[in-house]
Amino acid sequence: MSNRPTDLGAGSGPLWKSRRAEEEDIRLGVNRGSRRTGSSTHVELEKTRRPEDVERMHRFAGFGIGLASLFTEDILSHPCIVLRRQCQVNYAATKYHLNPFSVVQIMISLQRHQGYGTLWKGIGSKFMVQGILLGSETVISELSNFPRELTRYSTVKMVTQHIALKGLSIVIALPFISASLIETIQSDIASERPGMFDCLKEGFCRVFALGVPQSSRLLPLWALVLPTVLHGLLHYVVSSVVQQITLVVLRRQRRQLSDAERERSVFMETFFPELISAFTANVITDIALYPLETVNHRLIVQGTRTIIDNTDNGSNVLPVNSNYRGVKDCFRALRKDEGIFGFYKGFGTLIVQYSLQASILRVAHFFYVQISGMFH
Repeated sequence: MSNRPTDLGAGSGPLWKSRRAEEEDIRLGVNRGSRRTGSSTHVELEKTRRPEDVERMHRFAGFGIGLASLFTEDILSHPCIVLRRQCQVNYAATKYHLNPFSVVQIMISLQRHQGYGTLWKGIGSKFMVQGILLGSETVISELSNFPRELTRYSTVKMVTQHIALKGLSIVIALPFISASLIETIQSDIASERPGMFDCLKEGFCRVFALGVPQSSRLLPLWALVLPTVLHGLLHYVVSSVVQQITLVVLRRQRRQLSDAERERSVFMETFFPELISAFTANVITDIALYPLETVNHRLIVQGTRTIIDNTDNGSNVLPVNSNYRGVKDCFRALRKDEGIFGFYKGFGTLIVQYSLQASILRVAHFFYVQISGMFH
């Protein structure tokens, strides 16, 4: 057996080559059985690429991108959200933190004095509020037949019902939104760390006026319905419109590509436009509604006896002692006492937050290109 010839003639391979070896040669681009051209070899390579493998890779990539999006928007961005809210409710602050450089400095100071966990407070209650909102939408939709999703064929009546569904869900979740906001901004060195279900407990306490004696400056929940629902609905509507417009623009750009370029970008077309459109929508919406968010947060926190970190130096704490009579009075007082930039206190955190998300998008784009190249 060891003296078998390795070549029986020009243009022919060993007679005893196994089928697996032949498939391996095709995979490696080696054609020992006949003299084929480069295009023929490419055809054989395409035949060995099974459709189920491509589908499996698409599902895997979609799961990975969804996980990365969740991590970026809800976890990685949370320290920026914590500091932004503290800046928004700190009416006595002299440093407005409108640029990202001062934001990074105060973050470092807070972590040095209170530890790394100080910028992650309230993250559990944030997910709890999201669950309450989704659960409320589901229950209301089942009881009223209001549509939870809209399509291109939805009528004006269906759109109105859908927006009403969103508004009712925000009203139901309002006490817990308030409790979650307080957990996010209260200082760790001046208050006990909240438990897992304290958000629910504090929400019910605010509804039924239970717990510690209520401050005379505390606004009733009905006075918070208008700014909270208005901000929530505007954020949803504006972000949805911007996202759809961005998707249309991206798809039109793809139609202008050549057939070869379009074929190479099939994998990119599956996932990446959704990320770009969601990112663009969130950026534009958060910037446009930043003043309203500042007013809303101040009204919610007023009278709750919340003590926050001093955002001027990050080394001590101070109480929130504002005294606004309502939405109109808050806008007027804020404009008079703190100037137009008072509505944008902590805006630098927004720049840091979306810079981080943009970096993640760049990394995702790189992997998209690499994975797309594996299939073309």
